[in-house]
Amino acid sequence: MEEYMSRLDGVCETEVGYGNSLVEYPTYEQVCTGTTGAAETVKLIYRPEETELSTLLEAYFAVIDPTILNRQGNDRGTQYRTGIYYEDPADREPILAAISRQQRKYTVPVVTEVLPLDNFYPAEQYHQDYLKKNPGGYCHIDVRKADVFNEEERLRRDHDSVEGPGKERSYTVPSPEELKSRLTPLQFEVTQNQATEHPYRNEYFNHFERGLYVDIVTGEPLFSSSDKFDSGCGWPSFSRPVKSLSVKELKDQSHHMERTEVRSRAGDSHLGHVFDDGPIDRGGLRYCINSAALRFIPYEEMEKEGYRDYMDLV
Repeated sequence: MEEYMSRLDGVCETEVGYGNSLVEYPTYEQVCTGTTGAAETVKLIYRPEETELSTLLEAYFAVIDPTILNRQGNDRGTQYRTGIYYEDPADREPILAAISRQQRKYTVPVVTEVLPLDNFYPAEQYHQDYLKKNPGGYCHIDVRKADVFNEEERLRRDHDSVEGPGKERSYTVPSPEELKSRLTPLQFEVTQNQATEHPYRNEYFNHFERGLYVDIVTGEPLFSSSDKFDSGCGWPSFSRPVKSLSVKELKDQSHHMERTEVRSRAGDSHLGHVFDDGPIDRGGLRYCINSAALRFIPYEEMEKEGYRDYMDLV
């Protein structure tokens, strides 16, 4: 795992060790007994200007099975459990959001542990950079997958980094006072206070004209008409965002339910929720979005409004 993670774009330092041990300075032999409570871990230091935590988590999940307990490859024991251990409490929510996204892929529970990092003890020197020192050594992960992941991520970022007027816009959030004057009471309550509009009595639930749906607050592109479908739920439904980085997903436990909230990235507007009951041939997701959080731009008006580079996506 260390070699794989070290190859990812933006990662500048890795170190293998033992995390959340009940014993101070455990040795490899002690950890192998299963009595220390430690997990074999890889410490990552990365450059946030080059990559994001969500991207690193995606790379991690690409090479593990998060539904298997206490095993990685041929190695078995509690020390081989999958886990994500954080130092910054602010990292907890994006980690849980990543877990939630993974859970939608499986019919059995994801068992990856998510906990604060209580302690980290570096492993013995012969474990550090193991595959560099032992090129033929055992590793159940094909480290070349890091190169594939990097290339796919670069292509995705190139696709998402749209040039032209849409890219040049700065998607700034107006002041609360300005928002109240610009938005209707319903639009304000939905985007700023997580309200939900009535099903079937909203502007876009049965609207299928060709065009682009943008954040009512900032104008940031969010969803394409080509990804819209009739789910029968009474709200606009989309199979995916027009750009993967346009929205963020957060764990939502309001109203005594476990859901995944969808918010716009630039404006932090509440948009709706995402569910795993969408069309299988479109990826299986249903982004259930409030019409009040959106503004629709017809295809014929996209160039005039500065969204020319999105015209091939709708």
